[in-house]
Amino acid sequence: MSFINSVYTSFMKKRLEAIDSYARNAEEIQHRQWEYLVRKGASTEYGRKYRFADIRNEKQYREQVPVITYPILQKYVERLMKGENRLLWPERIQWFSKSSGTTGAKSKYIPVSKEALASCHYKGGKDMYALYMRSHPESGVFAGKTVSMGGSLRAWPENPRIHCGDVSAILTQYLPFWAESRRIPKRDIAMMENWEQKLPKMAEATLKQDVRSLMGVPSWILLFLEKVLEMTGKQSLHEIWPHLELLIHGGVSFTPYRKQYESLLGPSAHYLETYNASEGFFGMQDRENEDMLLMLDYGIYYEFLPMEEWDKEKPQAIGIADLETGRNYALVISTNAGLWRYLIGDTLVFTSLNPLRFRISGRTRHFINTFGEELMVDNADKALSIACTRTGAEINDYTAAPVFLDSTHQARHQWLIEFKKEPDDPASFAEILDSSLKNLNSDYEAKRSDDLLLKQPEIIPLPQGTFYKWLKGKGKLGGQNKVPRLSNSREYADEILKILKEEQA
Repeated sequence: MSFINSVYTSFMKKRLEAIDSYARNAEEIQHRQWEYLVRKGASTEYGRKYRFADIRNEKQYREQVPVITYPILQKYVERLMKGENRLLWPERIQWFSKSSGTTGAKSKYIPVSKEALASCHYKGGKDMYALYMRSHPESGVFAGKTVSMGGSLRAWPENPRIHCGDVSAILTQYLPFWAESRRIPKRDIAMMENWEQKLPKMAEATLKQDVRSLMGVPSWILLFLEKVLEMTGKQSLHEIWPHLELLIHGGVSFTPYRKQYESLLGPSAHYLETYNASEGFFGMQDRENEDMLLMLDYGIYYEFLPMEEWDKEKPQAIGIADLETGRNYALVISTNAGLWRYLIGDTLVFTSLNPLRFRISGRTRHFINTFGEELMVDNADKALSIACTRTGAEINDYTAAPVFLDSTHQARHQWLIEFKKEPDDPASFAEILDSSLKNLNSDYEAKRSDDLLLKQPEIIPLPQGTFYKWLKGKGKLGGQNKVPRLSNSREYADEILKILKEEQA
């Protein structure tokens, strides 16, 4: 073990002990987070409106404070961005993370407090490396550099004291020295807005560095790595960075990309998934090949909406004590940035309750349930992975939407897939995808029974670069922008098919 690794591991010993206590004291830890948040929030305008000072327990909190979505939060955000204070959290908010979830035309601006940066986002970064080092004590990751893929940050035109951008850009701009000393490229490149100019500059700036780890959204890191190989003419990344050992990823499921990364990074590489969103740092893998651990002491209080509550006017949430494995829950958070019972739109499935381990299953608005099939992104990613493995295919990106039953169409799901490597047998790919979905999802299987309601999925291969053109046309290149995997409407699918039709004309 190197000297720096020894120092870091020793320094983080207490944190590792605290994380290990999650399994024994989850409810107590979360109760302390709740007490602290409500006490701090009582002096804000929001806290006075919902009488935080009178709340005595978590049950009363759920009864007295509503679950909200962005349109309610937006009213406060607009006032905060004009310079008002103490509306949601008792400190001046000067950073707002720009988030659209996937590719919605209207951006959301999520408040980011100083406290959230320090005790949530940066704390998560330290814990992430501490847990990795415990599993890999001989790692040399701290002896080299980390390439981080981020977005841009700019002053708000109506109030220059306010800065808005991707959460990755906010984190990069204000990184503590211990992290900044390890990160490349320099900020002037890392935070460029023009993604097409940024990629080659990032590649050029990192070629001669001792890169030990990569961090970012898998789909965008792939574009960066392809640029690196293109510029060098090399066939292997290890010819460029011989000590590359770790990929830290999040934002989209890694399942469709794993095969490509294993080919690029080799059999000795390690992979660590994190769940760090605009609204907070929620989870990370503490052990390889296991689901993510819910981080309980980051200034966040968690609640969960069962699927049957998602569309109710007054949904009833549960706490961690009432969770069950194998069910889809929408995540509701109260945070040290002033989000109060905020429904962020992500859905989780817990695979362990002691400790609390989960995987991201999708979005509350991005699934297909047009015919009662309740198809979630988690099902789709796994089924595609199986189809790719069995047909030799590799995928860059995909989206799927329903084709509705009418006089000319049979009801089915239409999958728009950009293959990096097309399947050996396209017909077999569709059949394997279909059978895998049936095995993973009993509702889908029932609706596909005897082809009575749903027909076999239709696969439409897209030329490479199609999703890139679509995102570019929407001004959504790079950063945290993601292709929506599933949709109950045909909005995204029809926009992409229009691009395909124009190119074929």
